[in-house]
Amino acid sequence: MIYATIFPMKKLRDWFLENQRDLPWREDRTPYRVWISEVMLQQTQVTVVIPYFLRWLQKFPTIQALAEAPLEEIIKAWEGLGYYSRARNLHRAAQMIMADFGGKLPRAAEDLAKLPGFGPYTIGAVLSFAYQAKAAAVDGNVVRVLSRFFASDKDSTQRKHYEELALAVLSDEQPWVTMEGLIELGAQVCQRTPKCKQCPLIDDCRAYREGKTAELPIKKKRAATIYLERQVAIIHYQNEILVRQEKEGKIMAGLYEFPYAPLKDTLPLNLPLRKLSELPIVKQGFTRYDVTLYPCRYEALEKKNLEGFVWKRWEELPLLPFSSGHRRILQELTNAHFAH
Repeated sequence: MIYATIFPMKKLRDWFLENQRDLPWREDRTPYRVWISEVMLQQTQVTVVIPYFLRWLQKFPTIQALAEAPLEEIIKAWEGLGYYSRARNLHRAAQMIMADFGGKLPRAAEDLAKLPGFGPYTIGAVLSFAYQAKAAAVDGNVVRVLSRFFASDKDSTQRKHYEELALAVLSDEQPWVTMEGLIELGAQVCQRTPKCKQCPLIDDCRAYREGKTAELPIKKKRAATIYLERQVAIIHYQNEILVRQEKEGKIMAGLYEFPYAPLKDTLPLNLPLRKLSELPIVKQGFTRYDVTLYPCRYEALEKKNLEGFVWKRWEELPLLPFSSGHRRILQELTNAHFAH
């Protein structure tokens, strides 16, 4: 194919072998380690992932350990990484691997596709980096490199096009090295603001020659951000705090939060309260939502069991997985010693 004949694979491979970052998941490329690292790296920066990855392997060193762990423990270990469906899918996939694949991550793409959370990128990454197969693992880094090198008019959402392009330029010998080289080049050099003078492909890059690097890849218009304002009630009764755990199927499924309502609404709680004090405003972002939280402390004048809510002792709260904004509220309470 013409793409393979014009792509300077050797330059990329030589650059990668000389400049690749020292990352913990590259030290021992077991299928499990590759899988966990690739899922964590989705939507998350490498520097953030490293400590989570190391702690995860200490807590869940094998697929079996992950499969047998309680979901709440897994969500707690994931706390702070966001996109919690990734953690829930890891748990479900580990259980399926134990039940259906003898405890080993499958080697066939069609089997990997049966597992929760295994989309085209994760399948390609496991096949390429764990099993050293010729497979395309196309993320945003790869799209930037290929779209600029070939000056492609396909926008960044056209993953099938870029998967075919990646497969075309992968070498037959050690294709996983070329694949990881593409990812590494996009991460280190061919960034959103590219460092073209540092790029080993500069002499052959069409976008550089044509002055189009800032325009590529063509970006699809993002959905508009939705702004929300919420009042958050931290309700005490003696040494207990009222919280709720989000139901399955919701964005925050499995995570705990304090009672909340739109800022201008009344809290939907049939509970007599005495207002104590307001806490600092907290900003929280997830998917396309930008949320401003206005936390306030209350004392419950009596204890009631409310549907959908539970009373937890103060000392239990740090052990529970909270959504990021509500975790910051909890930290503020802890720092100020309010709950004692």
